[in-house]
Amino acid sequence: MPHPLPQSVLFCCDHNAVRSPMAEGIMKHFYGTGTYVQSAGVHNDLEIDGFAIAVCKEIGVELSRHRSRSFDEMQKWGDDLGSFDLIVALSPASQKRVLDLTRFYHLTVDFWPIMDPTAIGESREQKLNAYRQARDQIVSALRDRWGDPMPG
Repeated sequence: MPHPLPQSVLFCCDHNAVRSPMAEGIMKHFYGTGTYVQSAGVHNDLEIDGFAIAVCKEIGVELSRHRSRSFDEMQKWGDDLGSFDLIVALSPASQKRVLDLTRFYHLTVDFWPIMDPTAIGESREQKLNAYRQARDQIVSALRDRWGDPMPG
């Protein structure tokens, strides 16, 4: 049975360049603007990944305008972690960091073990296939949690 959509959700991973921006973009695409959706990384040392942009475009999700940001930058810009109803960590490092940062907050932190596609494959097609796998894991996790996408 799908859960009701939260008021706000934050997706996080290591660099906010692949998994968390994909999750943010796909969630917005699937469920509309009724939920405030953001993403962040433990670090902000990479720009949005071109393969992530490409595989999301295949399903109608536009990521090219995404700007990567870290937890520290979020707090600097006034996006308080305590204001999110749900934080979904997509990597072990982000789960550890977010649990440290939110230990005094009353919110839910989930862990979705989404594969990191960045080191998989030699050729462009192999790399795209790895990114598609990560994208499809995110799609599956979203559907498991909140049901089928809203008609749009």
